[in-house]
Amino acid sequence: MTSTDLVSGVFAAALTPMIPTGAPDHAMAVGHCRWLLENGCDGLAPLGTTGEANSQSLADRMALIEALAAAGIPSNRVVVGTGGCALDDTVALTRCAVDAGYPNALVLPPFYYKGVSDDGLFAYYAVLIERVGDPAFRLYLYHFPQMSTVPLSPALIGRLRDAFGGVVAGLKDSSGDWTYTKHLLDTIPGFRVFSGTEQFLADNVAAGGVGCISATVNVTAPLAAQVLRADPPERERLQQDLTAIRIALQGFPLIPALKRIFEWHTGNPAWRNVLPPLLALPEAAAAELRRKIADFPLFRDDVPLDATVVAQT
Repeated sequence: MTSTDLVSGVFAAALTPMIPTGAPDHAMAVGHCRWLLENGCDGLAPLGTTGEANSQSLADRMALIEALAAAGIPSNRVVVGTGGCALDDTVALTRCAVDAGYPNALVLPPFYYKGVSDDGLFAYYAVLIERVGDPAFRLYLYHFPQMSTVPLSPALIGRLRDAFGGVVAGLKDSSGDWTYTKHLLDTIPGFRVFSGTEQFLADNVAAGGVGCISATVNVTAPLAAQVLRADPPERERLQQDLTAIRIALQGFPLIPALKRIFEWHTGNPAWRNVLPPLLALPEAAAAELRRKIADFPLFRDDVPLDATVVAQT
């Protein structure tokens, strides 16, 4: 396989382990990425929302990209988050990723100014594509209107596809609006749509989507992989289990909760570290989280993820 192969499957929006000062812990991050790939993930999406990317400096994000590449995290199994408000920053991050061997980039719209036109958003992405200027580059749009408050309209996506073809390869839909996802799948042939939650994984695959990129896949990957590859009606039964876990987890501040689970899984308290304005999960909430996940076989004995555990459920 080459670095320009189109990505698909179950992708974890990878958490970023931090040292106490707030910089990414490269050794922990590499270890986490390897572990995810060994425990059900088809691929990784580092430096997105779950990776606290927009709380990190440009230098820290670039250094982590280079650390993952130096450690041999496979190029055809990674979609790097490179979006930001400043176009120059987005160009620099995307070039850094492409130069490191990661041609697939997940790019938020510029999210500070609200109510901007499709013309303005088209210009942003067009300049990004032109300035990156690498034939291997593949752009995955990141539609997360609850967080960015800058939605990506189907008309804009169609216009970008008409102008740049397969360079605009796909989209992660974190809107939680299945009708939006389904509309893109029905109207833009060949466009590779990932659900932003594994709650819609079975529906996405059945409708022609290519998988999911999700925060909670950090801990649900083995079960999500089973959903992806199962035949109906087994897929529907497994999807019900997967959805129940997702709903339980999203009842907590998601990034601190997932990091607390990895503290329990690894015994390493450094997993609690998050960047302000996020805060570590309070003890009362952590106790409630532990009670909630104890109901799921995936978290038997507080040890999530291992494929052997899922296979026994």
